[in-house]
This record gives sequence, structure tokens and C-alpha cells, in this order.
Amino acid sequence: MILIAFFIILVFFYGLFSERIERTVITAPILFTTAGMLMLLFLPEMRANPDKLEIFLLLAEVGLVLLLFTDASRTDLKILMNIRSLPSRLLSIGLLLSILLGALAAIIVFPGLSIWEAGILAAILAPTDAGLGQIIVNSPHVPMKIRQALNVEAGLNDGLSVPFLLFFIAFASVGAEEHSARLSFFIIEQLGYGVLVGVSIGLLGGWLLGLAQRKSWMAQSWQQLAVVMVPLCCAVIAETVGASMFIAAFVAGLAVQIGYKKVGAHSVEFTEEWGQLVNLSIFFLFGVLVVLNFQEFNLKHLLYAVISLTLVRMVPVWIALIGTRLNRATVLFMGWFGPRGLASIVLGLVYLEHETHHSGEPTIKLALMLTVLLSIFAHGLSAMPGIRIYTRKLATLPSSAPELEEFETKT
Repeated sequence: MILIAFFIILVFFYGLFSERIERTVITAPILFTTAGMLMLLFLPEMRANPDKLEIFLLLAEVGLVLLLFTDASRTDLKILMNIRSLPSRLLSIGLLLSILLGALAAIIVFPGLSIWEAGILAAILAPTDAGLGQIIVNSPHVPMKIRQALNVEAGLNDGLSVPFLLFFIAFASVGAEEHSARLSFFIIEQLGYGVLVGVSIGLLGGWLLGLAQRKSWMAQSWQQLAVVMVPLCCAVIAETVGASMFIAAFVAGLAVQIGYKKVGAHSVEFTEEWGQLVNLSIFFLFGVLVVLNFQEFNLKHLLYAVISLTLVRMVPVWIALIGTRLNRATVLFMGWFGPRGLASIVLGLVYLEHETHHSGEPTIKLALMLTVLLSIFAHGLSAMPGIRIYTRKLATLPSSAPELEEFETKT
């Protein structure tokens, strides 16, 4: 109860000074992660009773369901229809190569991991977090084209990473003779049922929402809550039939747009308000978990974190953007600002909840935690200086440069 009370007080005081804090390099994830880390100085008994964190683990799962639904529901699918667009390149070539290089780096740095365990770590760390890079995607000094690409990528790569994670988990602890059975289980239950639940709930929910709006049945004050019930319904049904609630929520977010065009606006409104509270609680929890495991970190975990945030992210981005004629400064900028945060934390919890007891589980957990921790601080603190440096470089480019197409001068 003391932990929850401390978090509530922290949110209250952050709200009081939020305008001033947002003018600095200190981001909300940095502040709440640090607060979680300091929490054990006041509650040392938490080390002996980590089960008290259970309520936050539930919030993390719900938070990812809402995040996946929101990201999918606000995505303009027309942007992704052109395979040569920047978001499509990042979500196809970029994502696949990130998982491949992440797994390869894991095998090299941690020789004790199996191929499947290395894949698990890579898939967990593949999604980027728009929340950690909020300063970037909201900055009028960064070209709209670049902001849009990073925002759409972060919005969809978490949902696209989930099937890879579930696939690697399904294969990680079985022998070769069981792979066929595991593959069937993965395709039918996790993917098949998940997609079926998502499509069904999304189409039905969208049709009912659209009908209620056209008939003026629904009060304005209830529209937002009604929309949020769609992903939560997906989660409950998916859990009942043994499907992936995350795949179901993501697919539902795409399907619901067919019947209810305004879904994106209402889901975003919720995540910017109540959803933000869930997100901050996850970063707070993460800070507590970091300190609980602090003595187990070693240089190998740090080495992998650095490689994951640099080579594993930047090389795939560079390859994905070949042929776009973007300046090297832009490619470097987009490559660096691919922070790991909320989605990776929750996907890591999803993996641990499977209780597979892999021999590499401690390594995966520690490498994940140190990578996200490093990203929270490195990307948060470098955002404003990075924008200033990139803006100076943009000023030297000709007006015909691809970056400056549809340049937005104000938000």
C-alpha cells in the first residue's frame, strides 16, 4: 500500500510541475524510473517481498493491450500501402533485420543462449517507443516526413514483434521432434485464434459504435469509454480461448476502423489521459525491478545493451533506407532515435509469465532490463541536443532534399 501511495503522490506532484519539467531534458520516463529505483531506499522490505509488485504487473499487461489497440486504430493504412514509403521500409526490412542482428549479437555476447533464446531477446527489444521519443515526433524543427516515419514505426512495430516473440517462446524449450507440434500450436492457437478474435471483436465493435453514432444513441461522454472496452473485451475472450490477447488487440485496432472512423481519435484521447497513468506506473515498476536485480548485472549485459541501441538498430535502418536519397545525417538521426521502452518492458514480462524456466532466462531478463534502462536515459537526455544538431545540418541542405519535402513549420 505504501508503494501505491508513493506512486499516487508522485503523479500528483509531477502534474503540478509538468509544464516546467517538460521544458527540460528530464522526461517523464526518466523521472518515474528513477523514482522507482529510489523507492527501495525507503522500502527495503520490498527486496524480500517482490510479490507486492503484482498489481503493477497486471497494469503492464493491460497497458500493452491498450497501447497495441491504440497504435493500430490510429494508423492510416494508406501510408503503408506504398512499400517504398519510409514507414513501410522501417517496418519490413528494418524490423526483420533488427531481430536477426539482435539474435546474432545475443549469441556472440552470450554463448550460452540457444538460437531460440537469442531470438526471444531480439524480439523483445525490436519495438521502439514513441513515448520516449515524444520530443522528436512533436518537434516542429524535425521534418514532418521524418517525424511521421518514426511515429508510425513505433506505433506498429510492437504489434508486429509479438508473433515473433511467441514463435521463439514456443520453440525455445522443445526438442527437434516436437517442433512440428509446437508450430501447429503456435499458428492455430496463438496466431489463428488471436487474429480471429481480433477481427470479430473489431468488426462487430466498430459496426456497433458506428451505428450508435449515426443514430445519436451514444452520449459524447461515453464514446471514449466505449472504444476502450473493445481491446479489453479482446483480452478477456483471447485469454479464455488460449489465444494471444496482444495479437487480438492489435488486429482489432485495425478492423474497428472499418465501421467506426473516429476510433483513433477517441483511443488516443484515452491513452493521453488515463493510459498515461498506466504507462508511468510501468516505468515506476521497472525502476523498482532494476534495483532488485542490480547486483546481478555485469559487463556482458552492458555490452549487449550498447550493441542493441547502436549497431542492431542503426545498421538495419541504414539498409532499409537505401535508395531514399536521404542525407547521412537523417539516416543517423533516425537510426539513433529508436528508443526501447514500454513495449519491451511489457513483452519481457509476457515472456517471464510463460514460466518456461529456460536456462537463458536470467540472461534475457538482465540484458533486457539494462538495455531499456540505458535507452530511457540515453535517448531522453540526447533528444533536445540531437534536434539542435540535426536542425543545423538541415539548414545546409538544398530545398530539393527529400527530407524537406512537406516540411512542417509549426505543430
